Amino acid sequence: MRQKIKENGLSLAFLVMFLLTLAGQAIAGTGQFNDQQLVNGGEPVSVFTYVTSSDFAVDVAENWQSEYLQFFLFITMTVWLVQKGSPESKEPKEAGLESDEKQLVGRHARPDSPAWARAAGFRLQLYSNSLGLVMGIVFVLSWLAQSVAGVAAYNSQRLLDLRDPVSWGAYFTSPEFWNRSLQNWQSELLAVLSMVALSIYLRQRGSPESKPVGAPHSWTGVEG
Repeated sequence: MRQKIKENGLSLAFLVMFLLTLAGQAIAGTGQFNDQQLVNGGEPVSVFTYVTSSDFAVDVAENWQSEYLQFFLFITMTVWLVQKGSPESKEPKEAGLESDEKQLVGRHARPDSPAWARAAGFRLQLYSNSLGLVMGIVFVLSWLAQSVAGVAAYNSQRLLDLRDPVSWGAYFTSPEFWNRSLQNWQSELLAVLSMVALSIYLRQRGSPESKPVGAPHSWTGVEG
């Protein structure tokens, strides 16, 4: 068991932190929601009631979609775009899909390669792009969930303000929806830009996201 935990420590650590922060968001969000309820003359709600509400759903989905957009763009754009000196980039001469031999697919696959890497045609194409596809699908689904939960929460507030509710289409094209989306997107894109650019000149000893401490700034795609 200890060996399994050690081998999967990174995933387990982030899973635990994710669950703790999600629980913290639920508790803090309930408190904030209940404060607003009292201002509007409503009754406080329980944590369970809050986490099953559209207010909680839109906040969670809003964050998820921006994160998965970040990873989708980074995974797919780094196939073709490079940044000299960054460990997050391939060498400029390696831009593109790379050869079957380097990718270990088809007749170049190893005995322990995934079965679909040894396949041909549609299965190989699908598996070759599966990471980007899943990230893109999760982004689209979470963005859709944000819009559905968001219109419900938005209309609840409009009713409190004695205004008519709006349709999903009207909400999707509203400043409210795009402000929520774009303020998250810009922060995620800035984070990726910072990681790509700062890793050219700065180091974190022992991290695979950094070059070796003594590596020249011009080295590209080299991990510590």
